[in-house]
Amino acid sequence: MSRAMVEQIRERLAAALAPTELEVLDEGHKHAGHANAGKGHFHVRIASAAFAGVLPIKRHRMVYAALDGLMDNGIHALSIDARAPDV
Repeated sequence: MSRAMVEQIRERLAAALAPTELEVLDEGHKHAGHANAGKGHFHVRIASAAFAGVLPIKRHRMVYAALDGLMDNGIHALSIDARAPDV
């Protein structure tokens, strides 16, 4: 399921935010023994022009909005590194 979830996350973020950089990592192995046995833990690194001039909290909200529905169905924990592209 993790590989399929990584692809779903990638597809949703690509469609919503047109990133210039996008990396989605399954970090479940770091959380073995935690809730859900480490399943559903992901890290997203994303750069998008949509983030230019936007505060970090708003960037995170934009990512969460793009992943609507997955947060309650497959994603247990999500860490986000969201930035505007380098100029």
